[in-house]
Amino acid sequence: LREQVRFNGFGIFIFIVYPGAFVDLFTTHLQLISPVQQLRIFCAGVWHNFVLGVASLMVLLLLPAILFPFYYTGVGALVTEVAEDSPANGPRGLFVGDLVTNLQDCPVYSVEDWNSCLGDISEKSQVGYCLSAATLQQLNFPARVYRRLDGSIECCSNNSLTDICFSYSNNLDSHLHACLPARKVIEASKVCRTNMDCRKDSVPSFCVTPSLENQTRLIRVKHPPHIDMLYVGHPMHLQYTVSLSSFIPRQNFLSIDLPVVIETFCKYLISLSGALAVINAVPCFALDGQWILNSFLEATLSSLIVEKTNRELVGFLILLAGSALLAANVALGLWMVTAR
Repeated sequence: LREQVRFNGFGIFIFIVYPGAFVDLFTTHLQLISPVQQLRIFCAGVWHNFVLGVASLMVLLLLPAILFPFYYTGVGALVTEVAEDSPANGPRGLFVGDLVTNLQDCPVYSVEDWNSCLGDISEKSQVGYCLSAATLQQLNFPARVYRRLDGSIECCSNNSLTDICFSYSNNLDSHLHACLPARKVIEASKVCRTNMDCRKDSVPSFCVTPSLENQTRLIRVKHPPHIDMLYVGHPMHLQYTVSLSSFIPRQNFLSIDLPVVIETFCKYLISLSGALAVINAVPCFALDGQWILNSFLEATLSSLIVEKTNRELVGFLILLAGSALLAANVALGLWMVTAR
């Protein structure tokens, strides 16, 4: 309408399994306008997808400010869902509405911090806990020590749900093990890596480290005012089975799921609009990129390549390469999906 081209109608279609849309313009009017005007028309779909994606991105980035009157952020990660089969599900686990503030000694102020802390815990070795020599002797009880299949040491009974095998070293022996009650060891201790970290106090202390299987970690999750959750397992299992939000409602009647719904909607909109903009801009047969390329070549190469047939040949070769590239990407994507 802006370029005075008659608009006949519009519609939608399905190409194999992918939906699409089209606009029907009066061809005679379209051919009478300049290549620059044609380019503006053919780029309209890509432009609007780009604008929609940028607008969604701005809403996503400014969401804390937009929801500030109703939700506040920066104090922790709010639990919105715990899967039934999650290791964090149970009387001493996490519940919907709990606010997680720490993972081990890693502070959690948002969902991003939660994911970052779990990633660091997964990549680094298991941390230890400072325990005085007197407490170690008092809590420890004799147990049979045996080696697991992965080479780690176990020194507690398999039936114990509260005790964990800890390893430590003293001046004489660097391979000592003790079966200790996990909660008593952790709750009154500070985190350490070596015995040097525990020598700040005058009381003789050792850095006792949980002796667990490979990739398994003992994680202390703080969610006040509840008692700390002690999680034993792979950190990623905790990440995949617990859903959280960075937005904490100011009033009890406000939904804890609303910010998550808005975030998810914006992310899908950014992904969808961005993908449509990129795909339609690719110089490929039957896509907007085909008409965009033709108009672009007419607007830029008409003075360099005088013969129209030569310009059309250049456009055809570019379209052929773009179509082959898009087809290869689709085939690769389908292969990766089916290979899983």
